[in-house]
Amino acid sequence: MNASIDSILEQMHPISLSEMQDIHLMDRVDSKFIAPVALLPELLETAIPYYKVQVNNGKRIASYATQYLDTPALDFFTMHQTGKPNRQKIRIRSYIDSHISFLEIKNRNDRGRTRKIRVPVEISHIQTIDDLHANRSFLEKHSIFDSRHLEPVLGVTFDRITLVNNHVTERVTFDLNLSFLNYRTGSKKTAGPLLILELKQDGWFPSDFHDILNRFNIKQVSFSKYCMGTALTNPDIKYHLETETMIL
Repeated sequence: MNASIDSILEQMHPISLSEMQDIHLMDRVDSKFIAPVALLPELLETAIPYYKVQVNNGKRIASYATQYLDTPALDFFTMHQTGKPNRQKIRIRSYIDSHISFLEIKNRNDRGRTRKIRVPVEISHIQTIDDLHANRSFLEKHSIFDSRHLEPVLGVTFDRITLVNNHVTERVTFDLNLSFLNYRTGSKKTAGPLLILELKQDGWFPSDFHDILNRFNIKQVSFSKYCMGTALTNPDIKYHLETETMIL
């Protein structure tokens, strides 16, 4: 399937990282969807007239690594699972092909908007919070929990295809080949043939991507890589039924 995906992506007009500077969407509305990865070629083919593909260093499929931080009681995980309207996630996001990493905090409010703030870091993974050195002040200022209690709990790797609509007002990401490592249990799992799609917009606007998803009967879901990975790799954790449905 990789060969067919590469062939389809080659047919799409490219857009470089520098051309995407105006569409960072750090304050945005996220819509998430789940589909079988087998649908990816058809989804991409349908999107060709409406979207460009991000190209970085000649690559149309980028490799990512993420390290999630949480408290010993997994408070961030619990906030998401209990549906708390105002919630937060903290992570180190690494763009493997570019050798760039950021310490990021994502805040979601009760109006469904996600606001992401971040600072560049020179390290992609930490053993303890002290490894962040000067960037501890960023956490102390913005984390809703005491930064001294934060610790790395889950590592995630995946591949991503990023599309940008022709009007350069929204981004669509396709995440595949997800792999999880739980630092507490030592368990490693993959998401199998699962495709995660995300539409990122400045607000609730009509989108060609929604029309494409409707053709394939793909419905919006509440989803988190962090929560899914935690549930897959920690048999003692309690998680929401919707997460269980995705796993099964």
